[in-house]
Amino acid sequence: MPTLILVRHGRSTANTEGVLAGWTPGVALDARGTEQAAALPGRLARLPLSEVVTSPLQRCRETVRPLLDARPGLPVHTDDRIGECDYGDWSGRKLAELKDEPLMEVVQAHPSAAAFPGGESMRAMQTRAAEAVREWNARVERDHGADAVYLLCSHGDIIKSLVADALGLHLDLFQRISVEPCSITAIRYTRLRPFLVRLGDTGDFASLAPREEPPAGDATVGGGAGAP
Repeated sequence: MPTLILVRHGRSTANTEGVLAGWTPGVALDARGTEQAAALPGRLARLPLSEVVTSPLQRCRETVRPLLDARPGLPVHTDDRIGECDYGDWSGRKLAELKDEPLMEVVQAHPSAAAFPGGESMRAMQTRAAEAVREWNARVERDHGADAVYLLCSHGDIIKSLVADALGLHLDLFQRISVEPCSITAIRYTRLRPFLVRLGDTGDFASLAPREEPPAGDATVGGGAGAP
């Protein structure tokens, strides 16, 4: 079965402003995110990519654009199922304003029970994304062979949920996973089990230096802005 390269979009204006973007239109890459996207073709230069699948949201489409420009003819597809979690009424709000909402404690500690008002549940988010990956695995293997490599550009919570699925982790543990903007995660699928072979690789160890963390070790909903 294929190897899946998961790329989180580059840093966005919402990331730097501390806003939970969700499906809010018009959220673009910021200057740092544009630099990250421009570096992506070089980071992936040795990979024989057979397909690119992207979330329909602007920040993901902007992230893969330099890669597509560098590889004319590389097939690209859009799939709503790998779009960001629908945060409903939380979309477009500052994370600092949301931290005291009672639901935030559930999102942090028991995400499988979290459903966003006017939006979707985190269980539904993971289910649609995992179903999309399984369908793309089958399609890519059919069209390009079992050793094919393809890329999927998505969002922090989506990628974390797919990693949890690949590792057989309950969704309630997915907040222990971190994927920074424009990080690369790789999952090699086989007939019997997936293998996580890269997780949140940015090629930059500066992000491991001590820095201010969310209170009580909370995960940043939506994935955060990454290292300064």
